[in-house]
This record gives sequence, structure tokens and C-alpha cells, in this order.
Amino acid sequence: MSKTVNGFSKLTKLEKIDWLISNFFDDDIKVKQILMQYWNSNNKLQELHDDFIENTISNFYLPFGIAPNFVINGKDYTIPMAIEESSVVAAASLVAKFWSKRGGFKANVVATKKVGQVHFMYEGDKVKLQNYFSEIKEDLLIATDAITQNMKKRGGGILDIELRDKTTDLANYYQLHVTFETVDSMGANFINSCLEAIANRFENESIQIVMSILSNYVPECLVHAEVSCKVSELGGENSELFAQKFVQAVQIANAETYRAVTHNKGIMNGIDAVVIATGNDFRAIEAGAHAYAAKSGRYKSLTNASVEDGIFKFRIDIPLALGTVGGLTKLHPLSKLSLKMLGNPSAKELMEIIAVAGLAQNFAALRALTTTGIQKGHMKMHLTNIIKQLGANEEDKQYLIDYFEDKTITHNAVVDAYNKLIGEH
Repeated sequence: MSKTVNGFSKLTKLEKIDWLISNFFDDDIKVKQILMQYWNSNNKLQELHDDFIENTISNFYLPFGIAPNFVINGKDYTIPMAIEESSVVAAASLVAKFWSKRGGFKANVVATKKVGQVHFMYEGDKVKLQNYFSEIKEDLLIATDAITQNMKKRGGGILDIELRDKTTDLANYYQLHVTFETVDSMGANFINSCLEAIANRFENESIQIVMSILSNYVPECLVHAEVSCKVSELGGENSELFAQKFVQAVQIANAETYRAVTHNKGIMNGIDAVVIATGNDFRAIEAGAHAYAAKSGRYKSLTNASVEDGIFKFRIDIPLALGTVGGLTKLHPLSKLSLKMLGNPSAKELMEIIAVAGLAQNFAALRALTTTGIQKGHMKMHLTNIIKQLGANEEDKQYLIDYFEDKTITHNAVVDAYNKLIGEH
């Protein structure tokens, strides 16, 4: 039986749910109960969430946590994080406290350029195309005046337009490569509107516009963050061995792609969590970061570590196109709260904070990997999730937590211990 439907978007939310249940859940009334229990009791707030996307039937919640004790450029921060993975917030908090006693994190924005492109096809003489572009370039900027006037007042706008010959990559393919400064806005809608105005003015009978769109690869919207201290201040029984293995772990991520992907995923655990909490686009950040990791032609670590003259240094350079105005940042109540928690930062300051979150997360992972191993801490955090899945009461929960204090935690081991406990009951 076909499950296609016409006019679905015009149905009410309850009608959409009824259609879903009748077609995919054999009229199971529990499905409606599950979906409706996540509706917000505040009707205005629920309407706000309903309008974020199309065909909404419920809300999908992520835990919203905070990681205190961050010191960045001498300023104290408590960082908001929205993520479903256990141990991420705990690890960030522990590392923040660790480095707060060793001078804290240092961060600075290297550049803030963003990019958009008009992609087009042209089969004529290249010299004629270059001459045409030179003649019309000023008109292309004028064509965006109505769009850019407010951005210019805030210190942003179009920085430059270049004609790029890409015919060695694809026959007859050229582009207008446009660079932007969008100040505290992420700027996606602004950039795309400018590009379409430029394309409309540029197109003629010999130029075929294919598309006009911003790029999420922003290697010139870059932030640097680092920590450093004497090797002897790293702590532990053998701080020199720890520093050596830590540096080697980063070197392995630069030498081995299989490791680099997981290494960088850990960095993005910290970055994405803050990006989501502040109402920014984590998919754009992910795509840009991973492209930057492969800028040499080989996928490598986003972080680097070194020991020179007895000083341990750990650092990250990462492109982050972020906004603190516009989009969800001013619509979602928790996003507004997150930004206020951070002191209502500028986009540059937010870049620094989020880069630090990624660096902290990577330090936590590499410290665990090169010492006790990653599973000990992770599975300890995961233990409570397994216990909840088993439906244990509070007394049994505490027993299992105490029982596994000095034992290896696996899903099967927890299930066996719980079943044994139930049998004893």
C-alpha cells in the first residue's frame, strides 16, 4: 500500500500525528503519548518551536549542561553545552579546572573573511571575459547597495570580487569569488542575497549562471587557541613521559587518517556542543572544519602539540563562521540564555570560546588515551545510562554504582550483575 500523501503540510499537528500512527505504527496510541509528552506546556513557546522547521509533530530534546572553570585570556567563563554524549561536559570541566591553575587558555582571532561564489559557464574568449569583468566590477558592487547598507554601518560588507578561471578543473567553468565581512552575524542570508544580485547584473547572452551560493569553507575566518606550561607542571608520576606520549598521539593523528578522523571528532564534541547551545549551525562548522583538516591534500589533526625547552604547548587553528545576532541566536530562549551566560560576546569572542572548548575536549581525550585509556572514564559515565535502561530502582542503582567502582564496566557485565541482584531479591 502506498504511503504517499497530498497536502500534508496543511494538516494540523494532531492530524499529522494521526496519519503517521495509522500508516507506520498500527494505530498504537502510545506513539501519540510519546510525541505529545514532549510538547511544551507554554503554548507560545511551543508555537515558536513549531515555526523553526516544517511539519513539526513534537520536540526532540538534548541535555543542556554547563562546564565551569574556564579561564580564557584572563577572563572566567562557564560554557553552555548541548549534547547527548556522556562524559563530554565532565571532561571539559575537568580540563578547564586543570588549565585554570596553569595560566588558562589563550585565544585570538586570526581573520574573519567569509566567502561566496557565483558559478557560471562561458565558452568565449578569456581576454574578453576579463575585460568585461573589469568594466562591470564597480556596477556589481553598486547592484548590492540596497542589501549592504545596514551591514556597512556595522563595519561589514563586501571586501572584494575576483574573477577566477576554473577551466582546468571543468570545461568552460568560471566563478566570481566574493569575500565578505559580516561582523557579528553568521551572514548566510546576507551573503546569498548579495551573490544573487551580483549574478543578475553580471549575466549576459554569453555567460550562463549556474548557481550563486555561500561557501561553508572559510579558511580565512580563522581562530587560534592554545595552552602551555612547564612539562614538570603537567602533574602525574612521570610528566616527561606523559608529554612525550601526548605529542606522539598528535603526531599519529597527523600520520594516520583513520586516527585523525576520530581525533577530530573528539574536538568537534566540544565545539558542536557550544555551537548548538548558542543557536549556530553545527553542520556548517563541521563541514568547514573537516575541509580545513584536509587543506594539505591529506586529512590531518586540527590540533598540534610540542615540547620545546621544557615547555609543553598544545594548540588548535580552526575556521569558525559564527554569529551572535540573527537566526536562532535571538529566537531560541536557551540560545539567548547561553550567550548571556558567556557575557553576550561578539562573534570574534565566541570564536575564541568555542575554539577553546574544542581544544579542551581534545586534551581530555588524549590525556585519557595515553594514560588510563578512554573506556574507564567513559564507561563510568555510561553506567547510569545502562542502569536506567534496565529499569533499576534507586536502591539497586546505588548498589550497582558501588559494585562497579573497582570493576571493568561493560553492558553485559552490568546486565549480569543486575540480573543476579534481582535473583537475590
